[in-house]
Amino acid sequence: MTGLSPLSRWRRVSVRARISVAVAAMTGVALLAAGAIASVILTQEVTDRVNGDLVSDVAEFERLVDVGVDPGTGEAFASPAAAVRTALARIIPDPNEGTLGYLNGSLEWVSRDATLPLQDDPAFVEAVAPFTLASDLTYTSIDTDAATYHVAIAPVTTSPEGALVLGGDASGASDVAALVLAYDLDQELGLFLHAFEIYAIVAAIAWLVVSAAAWVIAGRLLRPIGTLAATASRIGRDDLTERIPVTGSDDVSAMTASVNGMLDRLEGAFRAQSDLLNDVSHELRTPITVVRGHLELMDEQDPQDAREVRDLSIGELDRMASLVADLLTLAKADRPDFVVARPTDVSDVVTATLEKATSLGERQWVLGERADAVVALDRDRITQALLQLAANAVKFSEPDSAITIGAVIDDADLRLWVQDQGIGIPPEDQARVFERFAQSKNHEREGSGLGLSIVTAIAHAHHGRVDVASTPGEGSTFTLVLPSSTAHPTVIGATE
Repeated sequence: MTGLSPLSRWRRVSVRARISVAVAAMTGVALLAAGAIASVILTQEVTDRVNGDLVSDVAEFERLVDVGVDPGTGEAFASPAAAVRTALARIIPDPNEGTLGYLNGSLEWVSRDATLPLQDDPAFVEAVAPFTLASDLTYTSIDTDAATYHVAIAPVTTSPEGALVLGGDASGASDVAALVLAYDLDQELGLFLHAFEIYAIVAAIAWLVVSAAAWVIAGRLLRPIGTLAATASRIGRDDLTERIPVTGSDDVSAMTASVNGMLDRLEGAFRAQSDLLNDVSHELRTPITVVRGHLELMDEQDPQDAREVRDLSIGELDRMASLVADLLTLAKADRPDFVVARPTDVSDVVTATLEKATSLGERQWVLGERADAVVALDRDRITQALLQLAANAVKFSEPDSAITIGAVIDDADLRLWVQDQGIGIPPEDQARVFERFAQSKNHEREGSGLGLSIVTAIAHAHHGRVDVASTPGEGSTFTLVLPSSTAHPTVIGATE
């Protein structure tokens, strides 16, 4: 594998392994993405909740300052410091929340109920001090070695009129007290970090389970393909009878059924080819034997005998040429270009065919109904089929008997027929006369037995069929039944 690109090496890996790796990779990415997105969402929710709690606590403190009365004593606050002390006593801090009171920029009071001892973090105490002398409410974040804090600082001063004011200009005030509220964000997020540790363990186990399941399921899904490959390697031209078992109704089962159908068609094609070769060898052997026998017995010194053998040989060779031509026509029947369908006037085809058929024999040629319609078909092939049926009608009927050629649109089908008053076909032979080299037992006249096979091939190429209705001693009617999309045909009356 030296010198191969990564893509080439990847293509050499089994399909089962590639499916398993792909599923494992997608599962891992999905689990990581889900964890990352959940982490971002939960972190934001915790941060928003902390900030909301700070705003709520500050709003409560602001209402206390605006009222200016101590709820415990009912007396007005004597100073900003009194308001801050009362707020520290009334506020019950949440877990991971701490409260402090500052006076003139220095830490003065701490809350006994706070679970977060902010006073034990000197860096925090020092960082907050400047904000306690500010003129406005302050919401900020402070990072220290101990933690990351979200903080709200609410300074209180006395206005020139003697009223307490939250914020305001602290430069001329005698005393500036401030309420400091802070959450330890790290501790708040720590509750969720533990949950994510559990998620990571569960996700890892789930990833292993999914990867193992992907390996097992891929093996089961690909098992029919392996069976298909093994069966295909065993199937040869001499044995096309083996088929692949079809289980279930999924896509792989559908593919297996399609392959079995293909094998059925191949088996049929090879069988038909074998039968054709056997029949052809038999049909060609007879004229060759006849010609060879007469040539061997011919008296070269007798001109009359030589002429008779010559005429017989030419006749047999003409019959062989006709047989070969018919076989070539049948060989082309499976090609996609065997018929080239174009919009064709059916009435014109019937009329022209009848004119050509009159040279086939002395019969009463009758033009039957003509479908005045335009249908997509191959004019030459349809004419060939009708003339073949007309030739058969001449072959198996008496002189001056009637032969009718016609066409009609019946529902969605175009029906073209040739009707004779000949010897007819026994019911037991009506199906086999369409087989190659087959003739009715009542038909003892010359012929290759390929004519009706050619007519059937032309009908099938037009996605149609050939029907026969026959009564021994009364005649036969052969009908080409072809699909038609013509919506409003017009029928023209029959003429002789």
